[in-house]
Amino acid sequence: MTLSSPWLHEAVARIEADYQRSADTHLIPLRLPAFAVQGIDLYLKDESTHPTGSLKHRLARSLFLYALCNGWVNEGSTIVESSSGSTAVSEAYFARLLGLPFVAVMPRSTSPEKVAQIEFHGGRCHFVDRAGDVYDAARAIALETGGHYMDQFTYAERATDWRGNNNIAESMFTQMARERHAVPRWIVVGAGTGGTSATIGRYVRYQRHATQVCVADPAGSVFSAYHRTGDAQLTAPGSRIEGIGRPRVEPSFIRTLVDRMIEVPDVDSVAAMRVLSQLLGRRVGPSTGTNFVAMLALAGEMRAAGERGSILSLLCDAGERYLPTYFNPDWVAHCFGDCSAAEARLQALMG
Repeated sequence: MTLSSPWLHEAVARIEADYQRSADTHLIPLRLPAFAVQGIDLYLKDESTHPTGSLKHRLARSLFLYALCNGWVNEGSTIVESSSGSTAVSEAYFARLLGLPFVAVMPRSTSPEKVAQIEFHGGRCHFVDRAGDVYDAARAIALETGGHYMDQFTYAERATDWRGNNNIAESMFTQMARERHAVPRWIVVGAGTGGTSATIGRYVRYQRHATQVCVADPAGSVFSAYHRTGDAQLTAPGSRIEGIGRPRVEPSFIRTLVDRMIEVPDVDSVAAMRVLSQLLGRRVGPSTGTNFVAMLALAGEMRAAGERGSILSLLCDAGERYLPTYFNPDWVAHCFGDCSAAEARLQALMG
C-alpha cells in the first residue's frame, strides 16, 4: 500500500479525529498535609478517563498509527495482539474504529470480565494454556490470517514520539507548569511493556529536566533484576498485579532510561490501592496502588533528607473493572492473604 492510498488516509484521519474529540486527562493533587508542610507535593495523572478507561489507550493509538504509517496494516487486515488486559481492550476499540477484525491472544485463566470488555469492542479472544505461549500463538494467527501482529512488547518504546507531539510526558510537564514545584523531582510509573518509562525517560533527557524516573515493580517481575544486572536472559515467575511486571525481559523495557527501581510486595500494592481509593473517594486499580507505594517511599526519603519537590505518577485505570477480584475481600484473602498490616503501615507513612 502506498502513502497515497485513500484507505490509509482515511484510517489515519479517523484516529486523529478520535484524538481531537478526547480531552486531556486530569492532573490530581493528592491531599497529604504531612508531606505538603515539608514542601513535598504528590500528583496523579488520571489515565482512567480515556474512552477505553486506561493508560493503554495512548499506547494502542500510537501502535495503530505506527503500523499504518509503516505500511503494515491494510484495508481488511486482521489485527492480533498478545494481551489479556487493558491493551487488548484499547486495541479492540481502535480496530473497530477502522473496521478491522481484532484477535486478542490470552491465557485461558483470563477473567470473564476482561474477555467481556474486549468482546464489547468487537474483538475476539483466542485462548492458550500457558501465559508464555501468547507470543507464538499471536504470530501464528497473524500469519494464518494475512494480518498484523501489533506486538506491544516490542514496539511500545518506539511507537510514540518521545520528543513531544502530545505524548504523556509533554502533557505532564504542561499541566505541572503552575504548580509550586513545576519540574517533578520524581516521575513514578509501572512497567508492563516498558513503553511509558521509555517515553518519559527520553523526554526528560531531551528537555534537560532535573527529573528522575522510577519504576515501581511488583513482586514476581523480572524487570528489577534485569535493571540491576543487565542480563536480558533472566526470567521470573511473573506478577500477580494486573497490567505490570513481566516474567521475561521485554524488548521495550530500556533499562538505561530508568534511574531507580522500587520492588513492591503484593500486599503493599493491594493495601495502597485501598488507601488511595479512600483518599480520592473513588476506586483505583491495583497497578495504581503499586505506583502509590513507590511515591510514598520516595516522599519519605525526601522528607528525611529535608528535600523539597514534587512527585508525579499515574492513575492507570479505575477500580470498577476489578470489583470481582482486587476489591473482593474473599478473593484477596485467598490470593494474597491479610493486607491489614500493610495498610496500617502505609497510613502511618502518610502521617
